[in-house]
Formats: sequence, structure tokens, C-alpha cells
Amino acid sequence: MSQPYTTIIGLEVHVQLATKSKLFCRCSTQFGAEPNTQTCPVCIGLPGTLPVMNRAAYDLALKTALAINCKIPAFTKWDRKQYYYPDLPKGYQISQFDLPMSSAGYLEIADEKEAFEPKRVRITRAHLEEDAGKSVHDEVAGKADSEIDLNRTGTPLLEIVSEPDMRSSAEAKAFLLELKLLLTHIAVSDCNMQEGSLRVDANVNLHIDTPNGEIATPIVEIKNMNSFRAVERALDYEVERQYRVWQETGQKMGDAPKQTRGWDDVAGTTLEQRSKEESSDYRYFPDPDLVPVVVTDEQIAAVRNSLGELPADLRKRFTDKLGLSAYDANVIVNQGRALIAYFEEAVQKSGDAKSACNWITQDILRILKDNNQAIAEFPISAAALGDMISAINDGKLPKPRAKDAFELMLSDGLNVVEAIQKLGIEQVDESALVDICRELLAKNPKIVADVQGGKVQAVSSLIGQARKLNPNIDPGRFREICLELISSGQV
Repeated sequence: MSQPYTTIIGLEVHVQLATKSKLFCRCSTQFGAEPNTQTCPVCIGLPGTLPVMNRAAYDLALKTALAINCKIPAFTKWDRKQYYYPDLPKGYQISQFDLPMSSAGYLEIADEKEAFEPKRVRITRAHLEEDAGKSVHDEVAGKADSEIDLNRTGTPLLEIVSEPDMRSSAEAKAFLLELKLLLTHIAVSDCNMQEGSLRVDANVNLHIDTPNGEIATPIVEIKNMNSFRAVERALDYEVERQYRVWQETGQKMGDAPKQTRGWDDVAGTTLEQRSKEESSDYRYFPDPDLVPVVVTDEQIAAVRNSLGELPADLRKRFTDKLGLSAYDANVIVNQGRALIAYFEEAVQKSGDAKSACNWITQDILRILKDNNQAIAEFPISAAALGDMISAINDGKLPKPRAKDAFELMLSDGLNVVEAIQKLGIEQVDESALVDICRELLAKNPKIVADVQGGKVQAVSSLIGQARKLNPNIDPGRFREICLELISSGQV
């Protein structure tokens, strides 16, 4: 049932870039160190210290910006964003305001369940900034003590801000999944939400149809979502909450200020935290200690050329050139670069993309999941899988015995030739197969009559008897010969 409102969603995604050191100092960014052991006078803002930009962070940000189709200016600068939190020792965050390092990009999203039409989500900007520290709250002992860990302070972040182009939580989740896949594919971040490498804030409000025209509810920013599923649930809850409040308060709700709400994953609700700040509240001004960053067209072109095929390009090639279904192409691409390379090598070796895809999606991925393995640890190499598929297609390995050969290759580390030899598989001579067909048809006149009466599928019931006589027969060829003999009146 359609709702009397339109949901408006925009996302702000903070991505920790995969650098070894922080954005403006040499402190380590490694996760899991003892609190406050990865700090220095620069990142905690002691008087007299001067920041120096980490060029590797800018290069990763540039790579990401080009991957999400952003425009790159030749000149970008740094700004100080003023606010006070206990975990922000300098009292300001070095960020970018009016001249970000990229803007005006987009990301294409789709949904395999067809919950929404494929669409392009515009990206307002992607800019670099340093992270703040972390407040640790101890509420278990009942003291509600709070402590500060400054290890994250100064860690390089790329903030990717979308336009409010998403109209449902499903679209928002699809955007995040596609963005995460892209970021890991080009190796700019591990996107580990549990470690804080990828964090999401969602802005949502409703445009409600009324007899007096459309009314927009105040924009709510939702924070503290630690999974894509949490983002989806939080948005669904907030949409329902805003509509319920509007029904209770009417048009007065349109006069309420913007606000920030936190997501309580256990309770499944959003909780009001504070009124939402505007950019003027942060009193931005250019950072006097950092020089602007200049990039040339040649540098941009070199980074663009280094991207290679991105996930969207791979999906298109797999469907258009290799003949995979959109679903199969999506499954392969979503597994990451290592499995994509495995698939492509198997296809190159066998010349059969569909069979390679089937073996990977139906068998190999299941085994990897059961054993908690990566594709690099899988005992059967891509070349060996390709050889096995070729042996099946050439008739050297009967399809009914393919699973047996695969299991033997998996357990004993054999190649397909060795597996065939160990299983005692021999290619059945055509004349021997004809003799088997004649023998079984002679013993089963009812099946012959059924086929002559139009029930051609009846001959399939003889396959089991045929395999008892010779387990190496090709069922497909057996059926063909039986039907040829019946139609020509040779039985």
C-alpha cells in the first residue's frame, strides 16, 4: 500500500583510509593497541607543533574520488572545524569546507530482488579529514565512568556525502553495500565496521502530501549504527516515528528544529541526543599551518588509469561477454578480487564461463564457508578446475562422475587426469553404448511404446540400469541414442 509521503534519505559515510600512519603525523593507525599509546604532540595538539600532510592518504582519497566519478579540482585546502568534545584534544578538527578535494560524483545502485529500480545516487562531495579520539563509557560497574582513548585521533578519514536521492532503507543499504564493495575492490580501506573503519550517519525526513500542499518534516541525523542492517532498521523506525509524530502534532512539526538522534540497536529505537548543528556553528576558517594541495591533470589521469575494472564494469562484462545471468555475475563480483581472479583463470582454461560459475557458486563457496577459508587456501587451483570442466565437456569425465572426481581432487590434491585414473573411469566406446541401449530397450518394450506414444521422457528411467552395466556412460548421449533407435524402428 502506498504511503501519503515520500521518504528522503542522504548518507554521510566516513571511511578510514588504509595508511600505516595518521593524516598529519607519523603515529601508527594500527587497530587494537593499548589506549593512548599511539599519540604524539602533533595529533594531541600540544602548543608549537606543526602538522604535515600524509601524501599516501591524499592519493588513496584521490583514487576513491575517481572511482565514485567525482570531479577533482586542481587546488584544495584545509580548514579548522571548531567544536569541543572531550575526545577532541585540539578543540578543532582539521577538515575541508568550501574547497574539498572532490565533488559532484555518483554511484549506480541496483537490487537483485528488484525492490527498487536501478538508479544513480549523486555524491555531493568526498573530502579528507582527521578522526577524533574515542570516549569509553564504563556503565557495567554502575559508576558510569568515562575515559578517553586518543589512539584514533588524527587517523585519516574520507567523508563521502551523498545527495538526498534515496527513497527507502533498501536503497540506502544497497548504496552502502555497493560503496563498500568498491572501496575494498580498489584496496583503499578494509571497511571493517567493528573496528570503526567505516561509519555511517543517515539524514532522513518525510515530504508529506496534505490538502494544503507538501509539508517537510525536520531533518533527523541518525548516528551510532554499527552495521548495514542497523542502518536499514534505524531508517525504517525513524520514518514511522516521524510520520506518527506528524499525525499527532500536525503542521506544527514543520517548525521544529533539526535534530541528531542515536540508534539503540537492542531497543530498536532512535533516541534524541541534541539539536543538529549547522555549518555556521563550527566556525570554519582556513588552517594556517597547512599548505594547500595542488594536483595536475597528468597525476589525475595516472590514478584513473590505475583503477582497472571496477565492480560495475566487471558485472557488465560477465553478462555481456561471458553470458552469465545478472544474478550470477553479481555473486561472483561481490566475493572480491581474489575470487574474481580465480573465476577468470578457470574460464580462460576451460572456455566455459557458465560451468565455472556453477562450480564456484554451488560448491566452492559452500566449502569455503564451511571451512572458514579464503579462496587462496582452496586446494583446487583455478587451472585445475578449468581442466576438470574441459574434461567434462570433452567427454573424458562423465557428468555423473564429476562430483566424485571433484571430491578426490579436493581431498587428495590430484589433478583431473589422476582423479579419472584413480576412479577407474574409461571413456565408453560409441558402439558399446549402442549395444547397451539395444539391450535395455529390448528388455523394456513398455518404455519403447511410451516413447512411440509421445512420452519421450520415459527413456530417462533406463539411465539407472545403464549405469549399473557401465558407470561411465554419458546419460545425455545414452538418451539420444535410445531415441534415435526407437524413432528409426531399430528396436
